[in-house]
Amino acid sequence: MLGEKIKALRESKGLVQREVAIELGVDIAYLSRMEHSEKPVNRNHLKKLAILFDFPEKELRTLWLADRLIDLSKDEPEAEQALKVARNEIVNKTRI
Repeated sequence: MLGEKIKALRESKGLVQREVAIELGVDIAYLSRMEHSEKPVNRNHLKKLAILFDFPEKELRTLWLADRLIDLSKDEPEAEQALKVARNEIVNKTRI
């Protein structure tokens, strides 16, 4: 999800991978793998990406976390139930 968003934002700004890779301090191949969800996006890159693309960092963090949750649970048969339990716990803690 996040990789697709990065690619869409990059293209909408008319930037080439080289330009974004330089801003992040990574090589072009690594950025390409990030855009294709073959490599995880480093959380430290989110602020730079938000500034570069003039896009809310909060939305990038949400996609980053969603990708992590998907990766953690992709091979777990109880993943859906575990996510429901986690969601309930998060909601209950924010009410306090």
